[in-house]
Amino acid sequence: MQASDRFNINSQLEHLQAKYVGTGHADMNRFEWAVNIQRDSYASYVGHYPMLAYFGIAENESMGRERYNFMQKMLLPCGLPPEREDD
Repeated sequence: MQASDRFNINSQLEHLQAKYVGTGHADMNRFEWAVNIQRDSYASYVGHYPMLAYFGIAENESMGRERYNFMQKMLLPCGLPPEREDD
């Protein structure tokens, strides 16, 4: 592998990270990553009718109520963020 190949791969990765928030970046902490994963999952559940129907049947709730619950969970999917230690 040559240096130009390594640079090309890194530039492609940086481009993907800038384009798609969920792919993360070097300064992302564990909490931010978990929040992205949870929000992406909830958005997928709301956006895919069969998944929403599955959750509605499993929890004996209407699909509208399930959609509302998932939207509410997207606000703080992992609870409050941890305290930051300022250097």
